[in-house]
Amino acid sequence: MLTLRPSFTALVAAEQELGPLFALVERAADHRLGLGELVALFWHCLAEMPEGMSREAFGEGVAAGGLANATPALKVLLGQILAGR
Repeated sequence: MLTLRPSFTALVAAEQELGPLFALVERAADHRLGLGELVALFWHCLAEMPEGMSREAFGEGVAAGGLANATPALKVLLGQILAGR
């Protein structure tokens, strides 16, 4: 099991790659968040990088698990980003 932690450093890195976080939250709320964006956000927010796992392999794992299984984690993560810790 992997832990997502939206630290300041993680969110800055995600924002540099994906653009403003508020826009990302809006896209997610409008069901317009792409799989690549979801994987990028999760990747940047991993509390610990899995040893030997590439971002591509991580993305394949998210895709294999299905969006329905990733959605609850996304909702919690976005809630933490908006509300703070």
